Amino acid sequence: MLTNTSAKRSKAKAGILVSMSLAAALLLGACSSGTPAPDEKRTEFSIGWSIYAGWMPWPYAQQAGIVKKWEDKYHLKIKVVQVNDYVESINQYTAGKLDGVTLANMDALTIPAAGGKDTSAVIVGDYSNGNDGVLLKGANTLGALKGRTVNLVELSVSHYLLARALETGGMAMTDVKTVNTADADIVGAFASADVTAAVAWNPQLSVMRAQPGASQVFSSADIPGEILDLLVVDTATLKANPDLGKALAGIWYDTVALMMRQDAEGKAARAAMAKLAGAAPETFDSQLGTTFLYTDPKAAVAATQSPALIATMTKVRDFSFSKGLFKGAASADAVGMAFPGGKTLGDAAHVTLRFDDSFMKLAADGKL
Repeated sequence: MLTNTSAKRSKAKAGILVSMSLAAALLLGACSSGTPAPDEKRTEFSIGWSIYAGWMPWPYAQQAGIVKKWEDKYHLKIKVVQVNDYVESINQYTAGKLDGVTLANMDALTIPAAGGKDTSAVIVGDYSNGNDGVLLKGANTLGALKGRTVNLVELSVSHYLLARALETGGMAMTDVKTVNTADADIVGAFASADVTAAVAWNPQLSVMRAQPGASQVFSSADIPGEILDLLVVDTATLKANPDLGKALAGIWYDTVALMMRQDAEGKAARAAMAKLAGAAPETFDSQLGTTFLYTDPKAAVAATQSPALIATMTKVRDFSFSKGLFKGAASADAVGMAFPGGKTLGDAAHVTLRFDDSFMKLAADGKL
């Protein structure tokens, strides 16, 4: 059975372009409606999330009292808010209606950052390690992609995965034709006799892979670390309220440590997360199996400081620019990104996406 996990990373082309072109207007509207200025010292905050295996620790943490533990420590109030539509959660964040949100690295770049909203990734939570895949019918080799029509959610991480698959196989995007297919429709489309290639993410991927004659020829496990899932916070809000970053790091690492325990308490935590996701425990555990969670803050810090992250974000931004997702930009360098150690990518004078390892490092050093 499919669950609302399918909301993750889903974006229609129109939705992306509208999000980007209206970003400035939305931000102005938020400010004029009485929303606190991002650079104000505050004690109450809202963090948005949508259903996906790697993000279920957030609502569970609120349910289990872990959020309260860290609220009390830093004298804050943190509201963990579910937004049923993934792209809408990012739009609300971009508009200033949420202080932070869970999202994929590509979407952090192409929606808030490309729209001019200065955004900091404070938690690198996981990467897709098989949750996204390329499927074929009647063939089981990557080379058989050539000349096919591929159904996928265009301009999403599925589109990026297809580009990387083709590159790996010595092909180019011009070697295939894509058909934009909503995540809600892609299982049914792949069941049709005239659809012989598709790219999808879980849980749809597992359902489609089980169809007769289907073979998975490429997956996110072939490009580990490239499809990252993050928690981002408005940079000005974070700068004015650093205790928010500390509390969020504490919540995350407490919760993932509990959920990965192989005892009754860990099993109960995962079962509770599955229920929150609308999935059976075994389905949720299967999705976790193809999600590489950074449960150890030291590993997350190392990943964030690694040159591999800059290489990944170079691929992501080049793909995004090639697809017109930096609206009005003359080059892929238009959106600046900052990384630990003072390293930058793109326009260093206009940085709007920052990978901030400071709070994960506090957790790694036991200094939260």
